[in-house]
Amino acid sequence: MSRSFISALIAIGRDIKLAHSVFALPFALLAMFMAAARQIDRAGGLPRWGEAGLIVLCMVLARTYAMLANRYVDRAIDARNPRTAGRALPAGRLGAPMVLGVLIGCAVGLVAAAALFGVVYDNWWPVIASPIVLIWLGVYGYFKRFTAASHFFLGGALGLSPIAAALAIHPQYLVRPDAWLLGGFVVLWVGGFDIIYALQDEVFDRKEGLHSIPVKLGRTGSLLFAKAVHLVGLVLLVVLYRTVPAFSANTIVPGANLTGFVLATVIVAFLLLIEHRAASRNQFTMAFFTANGVIALMLGALGIRDVVVWVGG
Repeated sequence: MSRSFISALIAIGRDIKLAHSVFALPFALLAMFMAAARQIDRAGGLPRWGEAGLIVLCMVLARTYAMLANRYVDRAIDARNPRTAGRALPAGRLGAPMVLGVLIGCAVGLVAAAALFGVVYDNWWPVIASPIVLIWLGVYGYFKRFTAASHFFLGGALGLSPIAAALAIHPQYLVRPDAWLLGGFVVLWVGGFDIIYALQDEVFDRKEGLHSIPVKLGRTGSLLFAKAVHLVGLVLLVVLYRTVPAFSANTIVPGANLTGFVLATVIVAFLLLIEHRAASRNQFTMAFFTANGVIALMLGALGIRDVVVWVGG
């Protein structure tokens, strides 16, 4: 393997910020545990290690594919935007053929990993659904060219994660609302913070003829709209709490009616308040991404804790 190829892979990893996989992965893992816990013929009610490993692999490949597709699609626009001109493609640190090659490799890898669910676990639904996932992840970057709803198409790209994970573990589980409610929260959560983040590009997007909520509603309207979107997302978490028995069965604080999922929901609400306060002051720092990463980790970890305790009890 040549040094130039390794350097290109390092540049790709930095450019797409692999650490931001934390935005979707915890929700996939939570849905994995939720689905396994409801499968009647599954001994122990927990996912197998092999299934967990394949889901993590699929998530990393899917996220890398999605981000590279977005960078590839937007390379000309990014070059004209002062905020994004330093990204690897417009800055010339990566060539389009290299990005396209890795993009295709991730797509092939995702289909192959999804097929292993059929080969090993006799569940062919993941590989059947993989082309739909690849199409969605590959084209969502185009939506800002013709609709202000593009923020929610991005949210949908991440919102697929719990639904896909449930499909990989227990396809029949999707007749229940649980994974759909979790996916719906992810759509609204990501859509809301993407609206906030897009405030930085309002002037540029307007000049380029691109569509976004900030372009459509302006700064004040966008902040209010994002708050409303996040409020509906929190309502979905409350409905999910009422729907999934594990989330209300075992308290995490002795003497208090507080489960892990409830505690996580309270933390999410608090962090969203901080996020909106920072946005009102134009504070788009790494703390913005850190807060959203903590939201995903708290819901994933504490939700999984509740499911594991419920299964063991």
